[in-house]
Amino acid sequence: MVEKVIIMGAAGRDFHNFNIYFRRNPRYRVVAFTAAQIPDIEGRHYPPELAGPEYPDGIPIYPEEDLAALIREHRVDLVAFSYSDVPHVEVMHKASLVMAEGADFILIGATYTMLRSTKPVIAVCAVRTGCGKSQTTRKVCEILRSRNVRVVAVRHPMPYGDLRSQVVQRFARYEDFDRFRCTIEEREEYEPLVEQGITVYAGVDYEKILREAEKEADVIVWDGGNNDTPFYFPDVHIVLLDPHRPGHERLYYPGETNLRMAHIAIINKVDTASAEGIELVRRNIRDVAPTAEILMAESPVIVSDPEKIRNKRIAVVEDGPTLTHGEMPTGAGMIAAKKFGAAAVVDPKPYARGSLRETYARYPHIGPVVPAMGYSPRQIADLEATLNAVPCDLVLFATPIQLTRVVSLKHATVRVRYEYRDHGDPTLEDALSRRLPRVFAKAKA
Repeated sequence: MVEKVIIMGAAGRDFHNFNIYFRRNPRYRVVAFTAAQIPDIEGRHYPPELAGPEYPDGIPIYPEEDLAALIREHRVDLVAFSYSDVPHVEVMHKASLVMAEGADFILIGATYTMLRSTKPVIAVCAVRTGCGKSQTTRKVCEILRSRNVRVVAVRHPMPYGDLRSQVVQRFARYEDFDRFRCTIEEREEYEPLVEQGITVYAGVDYEKILREAEKEADVIVWDGGNNDTPFYFPDVHIVLLDPHRPGHERLYYPGETNLRMAHIAIINKVDTASAEGIELVRRNIRDVAPTAEILMAESPVIVSDPEKIRNKRIAVVEDGPTLTHGEMPTGAGMIAAKKFGAAAVVDPKPYARGSLRETYARYPHIGPVVPAMGYSPRQIADLEATLNAVPCDLVLFATPIQLTRVVSLKHATVRVRYEYRDHGDPTLEDALSRRLPRVFAKAKA
């Protein structure tokens, strides 16, 4: 019997699971994807060019709210949960809905959809969104390049536009962001690496992406998204933990899976977290991943001209996903505003425009900051209008990209950045050199 399948996703892991597990598998017929977390990604089709000859019309993508009705309409046999950073309890609520409608509910094993590379792979993952993967990825690339190792980063998928044009994306210069019509969220992940001189690959088909990346790399760095597991088998699996959210490492899917697979567990942000939070995270690592090597790291905020902040009324812009499904009320921007003596942080919510009002309503935990939502031109326009409406002296933006490249602001601006910093021994370089002795020996020679 051919089983009818729905894949629950968020424009990333779901497509990869289809490509590796369901595509060309005669046992299954995928009738739909559902979409969550990311605004405005439903209403599309996974195109026939990517779905294969068994799907001449492609596969429709519906809002997750339609799931129960879709199961009934198509008499679905199986629902595959395929996205990340979801509380364990919420995953089981979704499973309960599916099973009540008469379908099976599955989570595909972490290694089942991992691809093998001909080159060493270092994976940088996390237990939650916003733990500090990006700066850790940059640090790993910096360490490798300092040893004359050719490194290419492959980013977890973010295909929010025309999927036909996003099969394999290569980013090596700023013009590539415009060529692929990148959203703010995509730019936030790619731009800092490109600034560093690192080529970044992303897209939809991660088998094809891997083979292209291997052509120009000695080592591939998997730059993870959310708290998802890697798409490639890692030779070194690095997992970030956040002591500002102690205990979350055991409460979210598939973050706990990442932790249990970790070779290196990094407790980040120890320069701003409480001693109690750090110790709880450390205990949980020892309980869940006793063989993982534990490193400590700082995530210092870096401001080019901190005196501009002092005694000013500030509007703070933070990384969007860290605030939304990452569930943080504020981020690095708020830390910088307090550290460098802002007179006040102006609450932007009364001045929110359009889709930003919807974001605040959907995520009421967000503090007096602006999430840099930019998944669509409408959201970018609403972000710009909101910031220009806030009565402030200065916009302090803690986004990984240069925000003024995509929005025009009437206020003065200051950028906040954050980088990886070792906190004592062992260092990240020490840990990598022990686990990749051939790479480091060759580089030294």
